[in-house]
Amino acid sequence: MKILIICSKRFYSQIPKIEENLIERGIEVFLPNCYDNPNTEQEMWSLGEAEHQKFKAKMYRQSEETISNMDAVLVLNFDKQEGNSIYKNYIGGATFLEIYDAFRLNKKIYLYNNIPEGMLFDEIQGFNPIIINGELSKIINKLSE
Repeated sequence: MKILIICSKRFYSQIPKIEENLIERGIEVFLPNCYDNPNTEQEMWSLGEAEHQKFKAKMYRQSEETISNMDAVLVLNFDKQEGNSIYKNYIGGATFLEIYDAFRLNKKIYLYNNIPEGMLFDEIQGFNPIIINGELSKIINKLSE
């Protein structure tokens, strides 16, 4: 099985442990765009709005192509703290679009935690994600169905 981990770059520090666990289970793991350089987007902004726009478009196309070659995506949706606000089970805009691509391409969608409350709850629920509540073993169990 091939699975792409998708998430906010704020959660990149969580990836190595999860990646290792999945590999131990015999799953081939692919990592998010720019995982190797989380500052890429900021670097593109420093080149100007036009360059940033080209970069974002390229990343969207690259994500769709990558997802098309996967069996599933695993969405890491942890709590995000920003100032005094906490966004429970956060899914950002780019991650939402990747989930949508996975849905359109008929890929399994695993959410690490529950669907976040908010204006996109119904849309995410409509993608019929499999919520694993941090139990990576549920990915293997669902594969045999």
